Amino acid sequence: MSPRHLAMAGLVLGTLAWAGNALIARASAGLLPPVGLSFWRWTTALLLLLPFTAGGLWHHRHTLLAHRWQVLTLAALSIATYNTLLYLAAQSTTAINITLVNTGLPVAAFIWTLIILHELPTRATVLGAMLSFCGLLVILTRGEPQILLGLQFNPGDLIMVVAVLAWGLYSVLLRRWMLPVPGLVQLAAMLLCGVPLLLPFYLWEYSLTGPMPVSLHAAGAIGYTAVMASLFAYMAWNNGVRVLGPGTASLFSYLMPVFTALLGVLLLGERLHWYHLLGGALTFIGLLLATWETRKR
Repeated sequence: MSPRHLAMAGLVLGTLAWAGNALIARASAGLLPPVGLSFWRWTTALLLLLPFTAGGLWHHRHTLLAHRWQVLTLAALSIATYNTLLYLAAQSTTAINITLVNTGLPVAAFIWTLIILHELPTRATVLGAMLSFCGLLVILTRGEPQILLGLQFNPGDLIMVVAVLAWGLYSVLLRRWMLPVPGLVQLAAMLLCGVPLLLPFYLWEYSLTGPMPVSLHAAGAIGYTAVMASLFAYMAWNNGVRVLGPGTASLFSYLMPVFTALLGVLLLGERLHWYHLLGGALTFIGLLLATWETRKR
């Protein structure tokens, strides 16, 4: 497989991992403190990654120090901001609202790309994004467009808007700066910066709600999010952004509701309906169209 094919495969699998993260966020609402879940997720990911990257961190220490503000900014936008805000939003809004607001990610990425990288999306990318968006709406509305008219928005949705803007900016800056260090080393450096940034907010939440519950549910949520939604998905996303660009990579976020529906069928015993199949087909066709220019190169 070419680097571009590997990048696209990684983005598909990474989005699948994040779909599981969305299910955990929904299942943990009201049971696990959101900032606590984010803090222990990233702390566990850091502890798992350090044994494999300690030598690389030391070897590239001068490069990382020279780019310390870039690393700190990337860590603040992704580790300390996006996921924490998503868990906070899940406390006060619905899953469908979170998913709808999250559809703004490609738009945010395109805007930040235009502002920072001065690049415009190709015609194929725009058409593919529109087709994928239509597929997403088919799934979210269960084939009944009038459902959109009955949606109600609340402060949790505004939190998701901020989260989407932060993630779009992170994706573009990741491409803009292209730090000259291996991907795992960069992720470890970001974790070393991101976890301390989360600590004050975790301590504040701790003073209000108490410690993270000690339970199988909490251990499972932390374990999955640390390994799959943090280490694996972030490596896949970062590589996808570097190879395909932030605009194209962001389109793969449209796969999340498709995978969430499939996981609901497989894990929660939910039924598979025609709108899942139609919406999923439109989303995949849109992605193929959007990445056509990339695949031709």
